[in-house]
Amino acid sequence: MPIPVRKCDAACGAEIMFDLSTPIDDRVFGEIELLFHDNIIVFFRDQRLGDEQHIGFSRRFGELEIHIVRKYLLPGHPEILLISNVRDDQGEHIGLADAGFTWHSDTSYRRRPSRCSLLYAKEVPEHGGKVLGDTVFANTIAAYQALPEAMKRRLAGLKAIHRYAMRRRVEDSPRPKLTAAQLAETPDIAHPIVRIHPFTGKKALYVTAGECIGIEGMPEHEALDLIAELDAHCVRPEFCYRHQWRVGDLVMWDNASAMHLAICDYALPQRRLMHRTTVIGSEPF
Repeated sequence: MPIPVRKCDAACGAEIMFDLSTPIDDRVFGEIELLFHDNIIVFFRDQRLGDEQHIGFSRRFGELEIHIVRKYLLPGHPEILLISNVRDDQGEHIGLADAGFTWHSDTSYRRRPSRCSLLYAKEVPEHGGKVLGDTVFANTIAAYQALPEAMKRRLAGLKAIHRYAMRRRVEDSPRPKLTAAQLAETPDIAHPIVRIHPFTGKKALYVTAGECIGIEGMPEHEALDLIAELDAHCVRPEFCYRHQWRVGDLVMWDNASAMHLAICDYALPQRRLMHRTTVIGSEPF
């Protein structure tokens, strides 16, 4: 029997009704992978996953990245990055408190950016019975398809220059400043503005304002204007799906064909704690 799936009434997103703590053979995994490629963002509700199970399922999609901000890796399980506004007894954040507060695609500053990210909800903020801390996802395949043909021709062959140090941050970000070693680990990298999905062959926009500092062979002012125009186009409401979290949700998204934004509409004592794994992808082409 096929795995039950419920598509969202949006440009992307689907709920897959499956218990990820159960054994997953190659046939079942293949079905999940196809659903993932078809829907760009998929989520599994009411999961009860141990750290090893979270890591094990993620690893089925490829090699896992150890995040550059090592301060917030889960002790004993460096494949898991803690994302949280919770503070310890010394008043220090236990995880990245500002992760995803601006539109981006995970690790686009790498030579081999992330294939996908898998975020598991341990604690979800609420206030007055209302769930807070939604995440919005933008389908950049749909965004590319909606471009005028003249713009598609203009973008063909262009490469944007990504710089991790320039990624937009919220004001007064609590994130530690990048060290010289971390900056050396993340040199500028040029990726195609229109990238081909390595599994489906579909074209998607792959550019982010702020992090992308220019376009190869193009004057700076012209490049920054074009980057800003494409960035704003990608996040138009008709291309987006907004996920309202529940404890036990595991949400995974395709970084080759989606951007995302975490909505920060909560503050302590409203607690948010997420565990994230990131699967290394291939070089964009």
